Amino acid sequence: MKKQIVVVGAVIEREGRIYATQRGSGMSLCGLWEFPGGKIEPGETPQAALSREIEEELGCSVEIGEFVTTTEHEYDFGIVSLTTFMCSLTRGEPRLSEHSASAWLLPADLASVEWAPADVPAVEILTERLS
Repeated sequence: MKKQIVVVGAVIEREGRIYATQRGSGMSLCGLWEFPGGKIEPGETPQAALSREIEEELGCSVEIGEFVTTTEHEYDFGIVSLTTFMCSLTRGEPRLSEHSASAWLLPADLASVEWAPADVPAVEILTERLS
């Protein structure tokens, strides 16, 4: 049985643009783009996990808004269940610590980068909803 990996992602929106991060060389799925976030620890709510992960990964704080979607994707290393939420920055600017690149993309330009498969359904929803 494959490992279940439950993660959350932040769709950080500012001035009509969405923040995307590119996975770095030490990470699985290196080079693919994703919404920043990470694993939910035991006993944590998805929102608490997302706040913690954004603080740890990007050194900033977000306000977590509406639920976007939950998707599952089976990779060779396990089954990822990703829940995404709309977010807005409340303190600081994102600073990369684990990712190799980032970009603020217009909704119409989200398809210009290669997304990790688990993130694609959220990208499609956002492109339709925000473009």
